[in-house]
Amino acid sequence: MDLLLLDLVIVLAAARLFGALARWLGQPPVIGEIVAGILLGPTLLGPLIGDELFGSEMRPPLQALANVGLVLFMFVVGLELDQKLVRGKGRIAVTVALGSTVVPFVLGCVLALAIAGEHVGGDKTLPFVLFMGAAMAATAFPVLARVLTDRGMQRITLGGLALASAAVIDVLAWTVLAVVVGIAGAGESEGQWKVLLALPYVLVMFLVVKPLLARLVPAYEQARRLTPGLLSLVLLGLIGSAWATEWMHVHFIFGAFVFGAVMPREGAERLNHEILERLEQLAVLLLLPMFFVVAGLNVNLRELDLSSLGTLSAILVVAIGGKLLGSYAAARTQRLPNRQSWALASLLNTRGLTEIVILTVGLQKGVLDDELYSLMVVMALVTTAMTGPLVRRIYPDRRVARDIAEAERAALGVTAAHRILVIVPDPPAEQAPLVGLTTTLALSRSPSEVVLGHLRPYPAGRLEVGSGLSSELAELAETLHDLEALAGSARERGSETRVVSRFSADVAGELPELAAGAQADLLVLPAGVPGYAAVRDGAVCRVVTVFLPVPKQAESGSEPGPVAVRYGSGDDAAAHVALTLAMLWNRPLIVTGGNRASALAQRLSKLGVAATAAAIPENALVVAADTGTTSEGTHLLVRTEQDPDPVDWAEAVSALRAPAPQL
Repeated sequence: MDLLLLDLVIVLAAARLFGALARWLGQPPVIGEIVAGILLGPTLLGPLIGDELFGSEMRPPLQALANVGLVLFMFVVGLELDQKLVRGKGRIAVTVALGSTVVPFVLGCVLALAIAGEHVGGDKTLPFVLFMGAAMAATAFPVLARVLTDRGMQRITLGGLALASAAVIDVLAWTVLAVVVGIAGAGESEGQWKVLLALPYVLVMFLVVKPLLARLVPAYEQARRLTPGLLSLVLLGLIGSAWATEWMHVHFIFGAFVFGAVMPREGAERLNHEILERLEQLAVLLLLPMFFVVAGLNVNLRELDLSSLGTLSAILVVAIGGKLLGSYAAARTQRLPNRQSWALASLLNTRGLTEIVILTVGLQKGVLDDELYSLMVVMALVTTAMTGPLVRRIYPDRRVARDIAEAERAALGVTAAHRILVIVPDPPAEQAPLVGLTTTLALSRSPSEVVLGHLRPYPAGRLEVGSGLSSELAELAETLHDLEALAGSARERGSETRVVSRFSADVAGELPELAAGAQADLLVLPAGVPGYAAVRDGAVCRVVTVFLPVPKQAESGSEPGPVAVRYGSGDDAAAHVALTLAMLWNRPLIVTGGNRASALAQRLSKLGVAATAAAIPENALVVAADTGTTSEGTHLLVRTEQDPDPVDWAEAVSALRAPAPQL
């Protein structure tokens, strides 16, 4: 027991260290974790200390823990299998997926036939050939998803198409692998008939178990949290499903995958998110690193000779060439541009976690020998490590930024309406006063449109169990729900309102891009939002800022006070905003700031506006020209392209509508 605990300490420390090093080098952590296992195994440290620490008596308990981690991982893969990824891209995604699967699969089968005599016996030839084809055709959806989200490419057409294609490839790969494992299991002398139960098992899972699991959603909503009882039911079902497929001589990973696939989707975003959060603590920190390190421990590069290097070269040529050519050719048949087709092919060439899972199954089922397993693991590392640099070379950051801007402009469209973009800070549910103020400003012009923009930093400690997309999409769905509620209140007041929300790796850096892409006539920014200074001082907006603090008296529910404007500098933009709010809220207007302020008050009074030159009372909502200092409140920035002309106050007053509901 003491040696097992020591092994756990060493494995965890090595996994975290090399995983962090891989991330620092811009690679997925799984690469570092597998390399850690290779270094701890017979390749490097085995002759020194590895045989004592990770000898034959220690491998079974380590492998058992690794298998539990594999069960959790495959459950998450099934849980994150979302048909929304393919929606709207079905024809192209299926075509690219078929090209990316069929070509490397056929080439892998041809290669397997050429080397079968050196690695397998006659009774294993068929499953070996099919297995090599499946291994060559795999694409690691989780690693691909993380590569895309780290660069923000999931927001552009290319990224969405890559995710959709990889999702289809995932289904094809697991289906082929299930057939291969079933054929291999049928060759066993005992219990061959059990494999025939695989199809009835799948039907029961989707027709019986899936409706039963849907009852978890109302139970979760009633409890308002993931109770130990609910989590226990999920884990019991997961482990039971994994046991059932293992008993059928298929493999326990398929039971875990299918159980994740039949978990409820409709209205279950928060439930699934909490399940993943609970699993993360155990799976990410202990069991998954254990799985990848154990996978590396089974690699022995010391025994490779020149003939092995030749086989490795052939494997790399088939794996990389088959993926790139198959994906590229399929993309071109769908009229994708040349650069996008190559970038898509490079993205689908990543194998990572999925490949290691497939290879582990092959080793456990005796389809692969130790030498070929080691060579295939090297192929998985090479194809995964080359993806990021190759895609960055083919599709550099400037093209990604351009595509993101074009996507946002296309989403917002071109309109002749007076457009106001308001950046909604977190939490959106508490920003009703801000949106109400913006809607009031929009109602002063007709036609007008309000765009609720929201940039949210990526969640801290993002999930690494699978792609991590379920966690992020759950949070984004909750945010969109709150934003749509705000948009609904604006629409009730007669203002056309749209919502633009996304996660951002750099909120301050992307805010100017969002402001420019929206092409708004007015930008409303709460003070303290990251990137405010860059927008104010940059070319997007001129340095004319209106400061609108909401008084404490109004927040406490007392009678709203007047609108006050500091007009000492003669700032027409500030005066126009103050006049708009005063008229639409049916409040008096107070002007302060010296002789120019008095003159403005007299002029407005002649136009029928209740305006007086006086000191600002405490309960007033103050509008003032900002000199660049940031304080608590709301700031409105006027775009450079539309600098305001001197205000025609008579026209401004006559254009104002009837009083709107008070803020």
